[in-house]
Amino acid sequence: MKTLDAAAEPATGQRVTVRPAWWSLRLAEAGALAAALSVVGVVSVLSTAFALWSLWSTDPLKSVGGLIVPVSFFLLLRVWRSLGWEMEGSWWGLALLAATVALVHLRDVAILELVLSPAWSVFLPPHQAVAVAYAAGAVLLFGGWRLLRAAWFPVALMWLVNPVPSFFTMHIDLPLQHLSSGVARAFAHAMGQTLTPDQLRLMFTPEFGMFIAPGCNGIRGAMTMAILALIAGYIYRFRVRTWALVVVGAVLLGYAFNLARLCTLVLYYIVALHIPWLQSRAEMGDYVIGACMFFIATILLFTAIQRLSPQGSLTPPPLPRQGDARQWAPRSFLPRWLAFVALVLLGSLGYARALSNQLLHPARAVDPNLLGAFPEHVGPYHLVDRWNDSLFVGGPVIFYFGDYVRDAAPASAAGGGVGAGGVGTGADPATISVGVSPILGAHDTLICHSSRGDEWLWHGELDMPTQSGPLSVSASLFNDGQRQYVEGDTVCQGEVCGQYSSSRKHFGLIYSRPDTHTLLSPNPERPIPLILRATSHDPTVAADLARTRLTEDLAEFMASVKLSDFTRPYRTP
Repeated sequence: MKTLDAAAEPATGQRVTVRPAWWSLRLAEAGALAAALSVVGVVSVLSTAFALWSLWSTDPLKSVGGLIVPVSFFLLLRVWRSLGWEMEGSWWGLALLAATVALVHLRDVAILELVLSPAWSVFLPPHQAVAVAYAAGAVLLFGGWRLLRAAWFPVALMWLVNPVPSFFTMHIDLPLQHLSSGVARAFAHAMGQTLTPDQLRLMFTPEFGMFIAPGCNGIRGAMTMAILALIAGYIYRFRVRTWALVVVGAVLLGYAFNLARLCTLVLYYIVALHIPWLQSRAEMGDYVIGACMFFIATILLFTAIQRLSPQGSLTPPPLPRQGDARQWAPRSFLPRWLAFVALVLLGSLGYARALSNQLLHPARAVDPNLLGAFPEHVGPYHLVDRWNDSLFVGGPVIFYFGDYVRDAAPASAAGGGVGAGGVGTGADPATISVGVSPILGAHDTLICHSSRGDEWLWHGELDMPTQSGPLSVSASLFNDGQRQYVEGDTVCQGEVCGQYSSSRKHFGLIYSRPDTHTLLSPNPERPIPLILRATSHDPTVAADLARTRLTEDLAEFMASVKLSDFTRPYRTP
């Protein structure tokens, strides 16, 4: 179909450019506006942006993910420029963006979790998927299908905003830590040093030694080298086989030079035993050695890239120009631009409202020295202990906990049934623990267990009686060798509580239902996660029997509970 452009050709044959309308933009101007709008539009998925920023700024292993966004953005603009800033956008991009924004807001107030295995669970949608979907939607909305096909790599690269998922950390990162410490220890023994058998620490004297920290296994260096090789292979247009070999070689190069760094560091410590001045500068010495090793590895990588490049140099080949003769953005750009702005305003409304509430009513600082507020008595149970749970020593409090035990076991329960302390005995009754988070939103503790490598023996949904009516909790059975416990998780928003899960051990689903009335109110209450746990200190009881009796103990406790008594102090800032 022939389109009207801002050009006319008079009888003389000379081409004259005419601006079609006062609101029209040149293609380059429209592209710049679309790029700026896409950046600003991130406020519609602000919770994901904050989560990723927290990940990059607090986890050194994943900090390289912070460079992925600007690199992908630059590569995408590079492709778009080669297409002449083509503006043949599709409304399917707006549909993809709307679905992404809706899922992110649903995840903010509810739990939607996919259980892949006993040691691997992920929230839906994961942050990587949000980044890819947002980039793909914006490209499709403003640029169109041809731009999306041409810019497939920058869009797919957004998946690496979280370069090392928790499953990778548990099953690959930790074994590599032990391998690294073993190599360093073997090298130290070969150098005549007698060291302690500690898996992660090499002590040359009682006061002077080196710690093989999680970052010492080379994953950061190998991941960085792999990303460099991945991007270089795309820019230099390697064949698929060559591209894959370069990436694998970059990973091996990163690990090899990390082991060389550890061995060099052992030599540094041996020399420092005789030069006390070096002992107080061992940490800086580690940084210098690591930087030099990484620099050498990078030089080797780009030397290989230069030799494998079709041009035989490090000058990137230019992208072929594929743009047409159009100079002005088509008329359809304006409605797509307005629709995107409307979506961003709608998606950011909740975040703006939450921010205004925080400014008007600043949240109380959670003092780690203060304990949570719990009822002294819950039916036949009384409070025996209160304690706080933090991510790390000295870190912020994420859960207040209260421990309850039964006042006295009735004589009819002497056989060890309901009310007799479950799996335990009269001298060792089951302890019921209630955890309430003062700061977290929608949260499921199975993710935390998975990241620590805790594999559950059973997982499913339990229906518990409460004073407010039946309650559904997502429960699991754990045995850590010292105790067995059934742990149930639920989430409350306002007066509505409940968390549901499938009983499948693989490819299961955990979800909660948000309170729609609270969501639509001017001052929505935050979802408050709760942990309900029944613990026995006898790990030798058969798993099926332990689960049955601990579930009975937890059900008896819950029959006397009104969850609003636990969540009310933490509903408002």
